[in-house]
Amino acid sequence: MNATLSSEILGSLGSLDAPAVANAIESFDVRLRNEGFANNSIRCLFPHLPRLVGYAATVTIRGANPPVGAHAYVDRIDWWNYLLSVPAPRVLVIQDISSQPGLGALLGEVHVNILRALGCVGAATNGAARDLPAIESLGFGLFTAAVSVSHSYVHLVDFGVPVQIAGMKVRSGDLLHGDLHGIQTVPTSIASQLPAAAAKMQAVDQRLITACQAPDFNLEKLRRALSRE
Repeated sequence: MNATLSSEILGSLGSLDAPAVANAIESFDVRLRNEGFANNSIRCLFPHLPRLVGYAATVTIRGANPPVGAHAYVDRIDWWNYLLSVPAPRVLVIQDISSQPGLGALLGEVHVNILRALGCVGAATNGAARDLPAIESLGFGLFTAAVSVSHSYVHLVDFGVPVQIAGMKVRSGDLLHGDLHGIQTVPTSIASQLPAAAAKMQAVDQRLITACQAPDFNLEKLRRALSRE
């Protein structure tokens, strides 16, 4: 599991929007630019909520067909102890490995209340959620591929294992950042340096924006602003 970061660093990351975090990560060249973030097959359901920053707790589920043993998520609660072993704040990352991902929803009003009591601030899944008004009222960040009226046969398969949702690979304990743009993993090795890197890049962007919005705009001034990067 990755090393935990101070609340000050987590707070600084939470002050940045997701594109700024992504740009800053790219500047360190620690991974390919087409990796580390969820694609548009999942979306932020409550874009007005505060940005999500937390450590991943990973589970896999199925729900399209009846399970061999247990019949519902409440028949297996051993993974709650695992959840508490992940540093807070926690983000549940659920890979639905059903034949029809998202047919049934693990995330609903009852289970989100349980997750909040266990220190979770949000969840991300290639599956579904339901009871959206109730979840939204709790301030619980949610990134899903679908919504569903039913929990169908949703049951836990495994926990604490590497998962993949919307093209994003997530390991237990990975640091996550999300907002209305989407959700991504954040390498903890550079996390403390990202706010400063983002500020530097935003200063360059603002210089270009200022040049473009100036009443006396011309291409030469834009080129000069660009050459100062």
